[in-house]
Order: sequence, then C-alpha cells, then structure tokens
Amino acid sequence: MPNTRNAKKALRQSETRRIRNRTQRSALRTVIRKFREAAAGDDAAATEAAFRLTVKRIDQAAAKRLIHPNTAARTKSRLSRLLNPKTAETAGE
Repeated sequence: MPNTRNAKKALRQSETRRIRNRTQRSALRTVIRKFREAAAGDDAAATEAAFRLTVKRIDQAAAKRLIHPNTAARTKSRLSRLLNPKTAETAGE
C-alpha cells in the first residue's frame, strides 16, 4: 500500500489508466475479430468496409501508444493478406 500522498495519487492514476487501456484494447481486438469473420464470408463489400474500419482503429491505437507502431504495421499487413488472398499468393512468389 502507498504511504505518501503522491504514491496514493499515482496508484489512483495507474488504476484509471489500466482500466481505460484494457477496455480500448478489448474493443480493438473485437474490431479485428469482426474483420476476420467478414473476411471468412462471401460479401466483398462488407469485408472491404470492415477492413477500412479495422485499419483506422489500429492506427488510432498506435497513435495513442496503446499498441506499438510496429505491432500496428504488422497487424495491418497480416489483415491485408486476408483481404485479397489471390494477390497475396502471387506477391509471395
């Protein structure tokens, strides 16, 4: 337990930040999962819309340092391969 006033305040702040980060990270994971589900389906328009939303949310999370920028880039790259599996196969050869 914190003893000083400063330590008590720091504990309150870190608890608030932890909760906020946890909810935002959970929301980000949900958006990514919804895109993966859309990519598994047949509707190309819905998949494209979900991809745009997902990339936007990933960029926002990276800008706020919720996730590392390199993690954001890697995730976007992997998701874009799901978007166009045909072009990903030819690009890898």
